[in-house]
Amino acid sequence: MDSIKNRRTIRKYTSQDIPNDLLNELLEDAFRASTMGNMQLYSVVVTRDIAMKKKLSPAHFHQPMVISAPVVLTFCADFNRFSKWCLYRKAEPGYDNPISFLNAATDALLVTQNFCTLAEEKGLGICYLGTTVYNPDQIIEILHLPKLVMPIATITVGYPDEQPEQPDRLPLSGIVHEEIYHDYTREAIDSIYAYKESLPENKHFVEINHTETLAQIFTDIRYKKSDNENMSETLHATLRKQGFEKD
Repeated sequence: MDSIKNRRTIRKYTSQDIPNDLLNELLEDAFRASTMGNMQLYSVVVTRDIAMKKKLSPAHFHQPMVISAPVVLTFCADFNRFSKWCLYRKAEPGYDNPISFLNAATDALLVTQNFCTLAEEKGLGICYLGTTVYNPDQIIEILHLPKLVMPIATITVGYPDEQPEQPDRLPLSGIVHEEIYHDYTREAIDSIYAYKESLPENKHFVEINHTETLAQIFTDIRYKKSDNENMSETLHATLRKQGFEKD
């Protein structure tokens, strides 16, 4: 519990390697995550080779930890393995559709979170890379992912070489809804985001980016509508290519 409450994202790692036995133990334990129909609709690609890390780096916008971390893990939604099992056992699979992708993606993310929690309990540091879903087409080509396999999450793993401050979190009252969803009033939004907006580092972001509010940092700079639309087109095209959507 303490490891979760005190967790933070680690982007700088020591040169110490992660033993195969430890990594495999963590992965095997992580695979005890809940899974749709006990099908285990995920695969994990382990990247240690520096040349492969350099190939992956552009897909993750050249974030330095992709190369500096001793291990990079790509968690994939995978209906390929299960579909082949069905075919080899005289069963006709019907998993080339969006709901199957969603089931496999959910499986993969449950395993990803399990792994992260277990790794941190062993003294490792992790960084979750959201860029995986921005450039899935590049990752698919680099890792030779077949149809019905989609990259969902990338985790860099290593022994921490930094102790950054914990990022803020919204209050429980802003996220938990009792019995039914209660939509947010203007007053509720003001209260929920008051602490985040009051932080000196966030006020500094607003100042140096010449915006009026912190929200504009997200909408105008970090996660722009045009970028979201372009990446959504890539995602749809890649889902079609990987067999999860029909043309």
